[in-house]
Amino acid sequence: MRVIAGQARGTRLGPVPDGTRPVSDRAREGVFSSLGPAVRGASVLDLFAGTGAMGIEALSRGAERAVFVDSSAQAIRTIRANLARTGLEANASLRRARAAPVLRHAGPFDLVLMDPPYALPGPEVDALLTEIAGQGVVSPGGTVVLTRPQKGYKPVIPLNLALERRLSYGDTAVLIFKVPEQQ
Repeated sequence: MRVIAGQARGTRLGPVPDGTRPVSDRAREGVFSSLGPAVRGASVLDLFAGTGAMGIEALSRGAERAVFVDSSAQAIRTIRANLARTGLEANASLRRARAAPVLRHAGPFDLVLMDPPYALPGPEVDALLTEIAGQGVVSPGGTVVLTRPQKGYKPVIPLNLALERRLSYGDTAVLIFKVPEQQ
């Protein structure tokens, strides 16, 4: 895995922690190409951060700050090492915690990146989406990116999120939601 573009372009990231399924380079490139200039200056929340690759890509492309959240101590160590490797640690903070409790005290963010384990049941993912949509976690006009397995998951989309795009990369589906400017 490597950083695709921006300030840390080409930097190889460290080994993937056991039990982590990172978003592929190709899928990350597609996501950030779709987001375009909206990343520059953004505040980012990377939930289920794993290696930190998604949030690091955002920082490399000019995001103002990123908060990385993962419940695994090994993942937090990997993210910390990857931030040091890329020189992007000054604009990052790490939280070892489960996603749901963090959402109750987070925000607002311009961009939320969610890459939950594929084994996380759909209703739990839907509950997190609902919490994100209803808690002021995302700024008006902000974006939520969700990765899920290509087959078998149909999200229940909260009323104040609009599905803007669906991208496919191998066994990964990437859903990009937009929060309306006026809520």
